[in-house]
Order: sequence, then C-alpha cells, then structure tokens
Amino acid sequence: MLHDAIIVGGSFAGLSAALQLARARRQVLVIDAGLPRNRFAAESHGVLGHDGKPGALILAEARQQLQAYPTVKLFSGRVSRVDSGEAGFVVEAEDGMRWFTGRRLLLATGVADVLPEIPGLQERWGQTVVHCPYCHGYEIGGGAVGVLGAGPMSVHQAMLFADWGEVTLFTQGLVQLSPEEQALLAARKVKVEASPVAGLLGASPALDGVLLQDGRRLPLKALLVGAQVRMASPLAAALGCAFDDTPMGPVVRIDPWGLTSVAGVYAGGDMARVPHSITFACASGVAAGIGLHALLVMQEAHSGETAPA
Repeated sequence: MLHDAIIVGGSFAGLSAALQLARARRQVLVIDAGLPRNRFAAESHGVLGHDGKPGALILAEARQQLQAYPTVKLFSGRVSRVDSGEAGFVVEAEDGMRWFTGRRLLLATGVADVLPEIPGLQERWGQTVVHCPYCHGYEIGGGAVGVLGAGPMSVHQAMLFADWGEVTLFTQGLVQLSPEEQALLAARKVKVEASPVAGLLGASPALDGVLLQDGRRLPLKALLVGAQVRMASPLAAALGCAFDDTPMGPVVRIDPWGLTSVAGVYAGGDMARVPHSITFACASGVAAGIGLHALLVMQEAHSGETAPA
C-alpha cells in the first residue's frame, strides 16, 4: 500500500512524529531496528512524567499506545536503501525481501557516540561514564567526579558539572585553557589535571577511579565524556541531505518544521539537533510530524487530491 509517511527510526523522535500523523488519520509506517541510543542506561531521568523509568519501558508504552490507531503499522527491521519513486519514496528492508512505498519520508535514525579508546570506558558507558549531567548527575550523589577533555566545550561541561560533584577536568592534551577560562574554572572550584587518563579502575560498571599516564591513581565516582557523534545510519547522506557541523559532530540541516534540504524528506531527533535528550528528541519529532502533515495538506489542496480515507 502507499503510506502517507514512512518513518525510519522508532525511538523517541520517530514515535512522537508518528503519533501526530496517526491523530491526523494518516497512513503511517514506522520501521525500527530496535537499537535506541540510550539502551546503555538503566533508567531515564529528567523526562516529565517518566522520571526514573527505563527508556525501553517508555518506548514500549509508546508503541502500545500507537497501535491503538488503525492507520499505524510498526515494522521491526533495518532499512538498506531508499529510492525516489513515482509516488514518493521506495524503502527497501535490509533482508531485500520487503519494499514499502510512501508519499513522504521522515528520518529519525539517530546518532552513535564515538567514544575515546580508553581501557574500561566502553563497558561503563551509560552507567558511571555519562554524557549528560542533567540525565545522570543527580543519581551520582556528589563526591569526586571527572570531565574528560575533548575540546573547547569541555570547559563549559566542567563548570556545569560542578553543581553535581567535586570536578576534575582532565585536559587530555586537547584542551588549552586561556587565563579567563582558568579563572572561571577556579571560581567553580574545578581542578585541572594535565596528565591524561590512561584507564578506568574498579569492577565495571562501578568506577573507583582513573589511572593517569604518569602512574598516579585518582579516586572518582563518575566520568563525564562529551563524546563526538556520527550518523547511526547512512540514509541521510545517501539521499543527499545537507549537514551542519556542531561541536558534537554533524547534524542534518532542517527548517523549524523538520524539512531537510531534500524535497519530501523530513528529519527529527538527535540526528537533526543539539543538544540531545529524550525531551528534545520528542519535541523535534512532534515538529517534524506536524510539518510533514501540513505540507501534505497544502499540496493536496493545491493539486485537488483527496486525502486517503
């Protein structure tokens, strides 16, 4: 069948977009690979009405609610290719056995975190090695915490994190501090450590401290890592979408309603904005879903088409 919209990516942004379109009684297909970015974290925090719930539970409840709308279909799998077709877009599932057609396409495929190659870091990701103080800081409960330097944004991160613990900024040879920045860090009681972190200590996922390159060991309860990100899927690039550079990595360029530089292609969630959180992703998905619906309506009105029943 011809769907009004195919949404690739069924995490927070994709499902939020689908909900808006479902409530407009549009035929929507959501294709999801089942690998949300926050799957490494046991709980999700700072999400109004869902504080402390596992992200997987929030998504399961959202899918259940969506399935109450008769015009929504959910498909589990990956997308290998998207082509422009006569009616809009043709989407091929990775198994090569299924093809789906849609008048419009909405990408919510997210990003992947590019983590530093430091022993002990990967296995603690989302637990005691975190990317967002607003998502994890309260649960750390104070004490000695660290910020792993990656670039200019690390100073800002260290200053923020000082509200959640006693911060040491590890410059890692990547952060060059100006006199003004040194003064700002001192005002926030942030210590600065020039010797790079060589490894993380303790029984994972707990963190006892870090081993420095000069052989010293410093006790830490948690480490904030402002990881760079990359697109989790090649689809946006393959379709020719324009990108913008940010301090965290590339994002797909969109207008305020989620429209990319490619006609008929929308994007939402972490792949299309910074900073990142569940709440931001949901809001971005809502905007993209509404934007896609509004454009469908206008084009139908101008062409004399009738919206599908």
